[in-house]
Amino acid sequence: MAALCCYKPGERSRLDYRPKRHTDHKSGGRMSFAWTEYRDLLIAAHQQLGGPIVPYWDNLNFHKDRRMRAFIDAHDWLTVDLNPGEGIWSVLRRTSRANTAFTDRDHLIRRLRHSLRQIQYRSDIIDGCLTATGLTLTTPRPQPQ
Repeated sequence: MAALCCYKPGERSRLDYRPKRHTDHKSGGRMSFAWTEYRDLLIAAHQQLGGPIVPYWDNLNFHKDRRMRAFIDAHDWLTVDLNPGEGIWSVLRRTSRANTAFTDRDHLIRRLRHSLRQIQYRSDIIDGCLTATGLTLTTPRPQPQ
């Protein structure tokens, strides 16, 4: 599962995510997302948000990939920093995935999708992940009416 917490000044926070079903890696399938799949997620987020994006990453191997670095360097709408999305996985580990023995991949994916949908538009949770990085939004959020 790959996910981006999306923040745009003056708008509600949102979560964009992509699940991936892996083929059996012993038969030649990938065990993780390819750098191109992360690149495509960034492009989709850029198009949906209609402006520059700043993904905040951890030290995943694709973050260090020379092709990803070249892609980042070639696009002025893209800047990379620390990841508030890591907080989403922390929430999931304490809630939907806690003490669960998944029966198969489909069970895991169903549970993750359900859990992600529950928090997808919960600005309080998503904003808490931003706060945990020490970052802030520069423009106040619109208040619910």
